[in-house]
Amino acid sequence: MARQARVKSTTGIYHVLLKGLDEHNLFLDDSDRSIFMEKLNKTRETGGFQLYAHCLVDNHVHPLK
Repeated sequence: MARQARVKSTTGIYHVLLKGLDEHNLFLDDSDRSIFMEKLNKTRETGGFQLYAHCLVDNHVHPLK
């Protein structure tokens, strides 16, 4: 069964979830977190979206854009 299409936000703000496969860690240390944030910030600049908040957990990420 196909998943239903996302409803477009009236505010333009979305909570996004990025998870590691089979709950494996995405980040092993602070260096991994720094690299991820550098890439996220570069993507934000080129993609033209605003990042309001984020939470990095070892096996998942919660960006609020």
